[in-house]
Amino acid sequence: MKFRFEKKYLYWGITAFLVIAASILFYYILFHRSNLSNGFGIMIDIAMPIIDGFVLAYLITPVLNKVEKRIIEPIYVKAKIPATPKSKRRMRGLSIFMTIVLILVILYEFFGLVIPQVVRSIQSIIFQFPIYINNLSNWALGLMKNNPDLENVVNSLIDQYSSKILDYVNSNLLPNINNLIKTLSSSVIGMFKAMWNFVIGFIISIYVLGSKEKFAGQAKKIAYALFDRKTGNHVISGCRFVHNTFIGFIGGKIVDSIIIGIICFICTTIIGTPYAILVSVIVGVTNIIPFFGPWIGGVPSALLVLMVDPMQALYFVILILVIQQFDGNILGPKILGDSTGLSGFWVIFSITIFGGLFGVLGMIAGIPIFAVFYAGVKLLVDKLLTKKNLPTSIQQYMTVGHIDESLCFTEYVPPAKKKKKRTEKKKEPEDDPPKE
Repeated sequence: MKFRFEKKYLYWGITAFLVIAASILFYYILFHRSNLSNGFGIMIDIAMPIIDGFVLAYLITPVLNKVEKRIIEPIYVKAKIPATPKSKRRMRGLSIFMTIVLILVILYEFFGLVIPQVVRSIQSIIFQFPIYINNLSNWALGLMKNNPDLENVVNSLIDQYSSKILDYVNSNLLPNINNLIKTLSSSVIGMFKAMWNFVIGFIISIYVLGSKEKFAGQAKKIAYALFDRKTGNHVISGCRFVHNTFIGFIGGKIVDSIIIGIICFICTTIIGTPYAILVSVIVGVTNIIPFFGPWIGGVPSALLVLMVDPMQALYFVILILVIQQFDGNILGPKILGDSTGLSGFWVIFSITIFGGLFGVLGMIAGIPIFAVFYAGVKLLVDKLLTKKNLPTSIQQYMTVGHIDESLCFTEYVPPAKKKKKRTEKKKEPEDDPPKE
C-alpha cells in the first residue's frame, strides 16, 4: 500500500514549527532582554559606518540632484554629448565631485568665520570668569542692600543649601573622581571612534550616490516581488511620502535655523550683546530642535550674558522672545509650510515621547516620524470609513450624537437641566371683613 502525501500535513507541520519557534522567541525576548539588546547594540556598532554612509547620502541627494539638473546636464546638452551609459556615469561622477566640493567650501567658509570667533570667546570667558563672577556678586549684593527682605531670604537659602552642597562634594563627588575620569576618557575614545566612522561613512556615501537609482530600483523590485501589484504601489507611494516628509521638514528646519542664527547675530551686534557670535551660534544650532530648542539655547546664553552685563541679559531675553515669535508665526510657516500636517499638541507630544526615548536625536527626528505614523493611521481610518459609506471629514463628527441606519447624522443635544419647582406656600383666603 503506497503512502499518499497530502499537502495539509505539510501545512500543519509548518504551522506547528512556526508556533514553536515563535514561542521560543517570545520566551527569549521576555527573559533574556539584556542579551538581546547587547547583541543588537553590537550589530549597530559594527554597521555604524554603513548607516552613516546611507544617512549622508540621503542628506546630500537633494543638493546632488540640483547640481546635476541645473549645472551639469545643461553643459552636456550644449556640448551635444550623446546620452550613453558611459557619459551618464561620467556626468554623475562630475556631479558628485562638484557637490562635495561645494559642500566642503561652504562648511570651510562657515567654520572659518565662526570657529575662531567662538574659540576666542570661550578663551575670554575662561580668563575673565573670576571678574564676571565678581561683577555678578557685586550686582547681586547691591540689589540685596536695597531690598532687606530679599537679602534675608537669600541668606537663609545660602545657609540651608551650602551644607548640603558640601556634603554632596565630600560624600559623592570626591570618592567617585576616578569613575569620572574613566567616563571622560571613554567619551574621548568614543568621539574619535565616531569621527572614524564618519570618515568611512563619507566614503561609503560617495558609492551610494553613484548608484542611487540602482538602489532605488532594487528596493522597488523587492517590494513588487513580496507584494501584489496594488500593495506594491501603496508601499512605494508610502515610501515617497516618508521621503518628502523627512526632506521637507529636516531641510526646511536647517535653513530656518541658519536664518535665525544670522538674524540673532545681526541684532545682538547692533545692541552690543557680549559674545554675540557665540550666543548666535548656540541659538541657531539649538533652534533645529522644534518647540523646545529656543529655550534650550536661550537660557544658557542669557546666563552667559548675565555674568558680563545684567542689563544686556535683559535686552537679550527680550530679543530672543521677539525672534522666536517671528520664527514661529512668520518665518517657520513660510519655510516649512505644512510639511508635517501635525497640530501643536501632536508636535509637543512627539517631541516629548521621542526625546525621552532617544534624546536630542529623537527630539529632531520625532516630528517627521510621528507625522508618518499619524498619516498612516488617518489613511487607515479613512479607508475603513469609506468601506462603510461614511464621510471622512472630521467636521461632521464634531457634533454628532448618533448615526441611524440611513446614514443620517443627528447632532448631540445635551440634556436640559431640570428646573427645581419652587414650592410656594398657598396663601389662605382671608376672612371677609365683618359687615357693619
